[in-house]
Amino acid sequence: MNLHRCAQAFALVSILAAACAGPKPPSSAAPAVQAPETAVVRRPLETQAPSGPPAADVPATIAKAPNALYICVADVAGQRTETAIELAPNVRSLCQRHPEMGPCQYERDLCRKSGGRVFTADGREITRAVEDEYDRKVMRVRFRAN
Repeated sequence: MNLHRCAQAFALVSILAAACAGPKPPSSAAPAVQAPETAVVRRPLETQAPSGPPAADVPATIAKAPNALYICVADVAGQRTETAIELAPNVRSLCQRHPEMGPCQYERDLCRKSGGRVFTADGREITRAVEDEYDRKVMRVRFRAN
């Protein structure tokens, strides 16, 4: 009798283990499309010597990065660097409709913290005053020390 119960227990454990393992994928399945690793891609752009104020060069810079919603322009040691901020399609559409939303604002603030200035595709600079207007629009309250 004990041998019979052990066999039943073994069979039950085997069935449960097989059920938990799930179905095996077919070997001839097409490769799955992978989701982008990040929602934001910051890509440095090659630029020539600055010919004037950054706002004048932004439309030409945007043409080099058609998926970029913002351009971060920073002057480091007298050298201008321009970085395209490309967003995932769903985040990009959100930021185009509602630039006051958190993910969009986070990327702009990150640029400013690194000493840069943020420009839109049409060459408008998004300054701290513009950000304050966005905050009023969404009734966001910020508590700042001093």
